[in-house]
Amino acid sequence: MKRLLLTALPSLLLLGAVAACSGEEPLAATPPSSAPPVSPVATTTSAGPPPVPEPVVDGQCPYLESSVVQEANGQLVRKVRLSDDQPRPACFFYANATDVQLSVWVFSGEPRTAKAVVDRAAPVADSNPATEPAGWEGGSLVGDEGAVYAVAKGGSAVVVTSNQRQTIKARQIVKEVVANLGL
Repeated sequence: MKRLLLTALPSLLLLGAVAACSGEEPLAATPPSSAPPVSPVATTTSAGPPPVPEPVVDGQCPYLESSVVQEANGQLVRKVRLSDDQPRPACFFYANATDVQLSVWVFSGEPRTAKAVVDRAAPVADSNPATEPAGWEGGSLVGDEGAVYAVAKGGSAVVVTSNQRQTIKARQIVKEVVANLGL
């Protein structure tokens, strides 16, 4: 009997392995569980900065007064639109019905992502170093469309774009936003 079992065991194991790989239900299946199937958990890796916010609704910027923008940027603010980002929407200040004169985006998240937000707005290779307010780092850049001043500190980033070709105006706004938000 032992000898029969020892010679049959490898065949039974092979038969079990083939049956398991065939995809067919085993004959003595356990009753189905009432729990939903478990989905694999995706690991989150930083694939880069989030999309640049877009204006979606009229409103007032909760952390920057229009009068400050008018004074710093040198143009009347005719309208303000906000993104749908919460708790701090990006703010878009318009010089007329269609032209954004200045935009402000405050990002909060992972430090690595905050730096990526800044590097996308003012790439390190193409911009001048930006170190104001104290403790913040990033870049400032003047292009055909105007100026950008973008800085990060820890998990926060502030990006200001202006239709004016002077980064000093965008820098003033960044300093005001950081002070207003206590960042």
